[in-house]
Amino acid sequence: MRRLDYTIWYVDDLPRSTAFYRDVVGLDVRKEGDGYVEFDLENTKFSLFDKAKLGELIGRPAGTAPCGEIGFIVDDVDAHADRLRAAGAPILTGPVDRPWRERTLHVADPDGNIVEFAQKL
Repeated sequence: MRRLDYTIWYVDDLPRSTAFYRDVVGLDVRKEGDGYVEFDLENTKFSLFDKAKLGELIGRPAGTAPCGEIGFIVDDVDAHADRLRAAGAPILTGPVDRPWRERTLHVADPDGNIVEFAQKL
């Protein structure tokens, strides 16, 4: 295996989560339909899928969030913190300088999944 192709969060309320990642995080929607929304990123696919439709897709329900974390590299984590606070995103930690030479900020999405913004130091 050489690279990660995609990440999909299974969400309780697809319109609410789409609005969070589009309007709060700042991602553009690339495609959507039938319980699926994919955002426009250059290096990987990041998508949301309606938990109510999981039976059709994989034959079983999803787990309980938070199940993981997705991270975005940004140029100015403090500017993102200001923008996220103004948008009402629940800040969990940061911005804080980490020993691994990143300045990080963590927020929770509407389903409780963790979203990290990291600036290389």
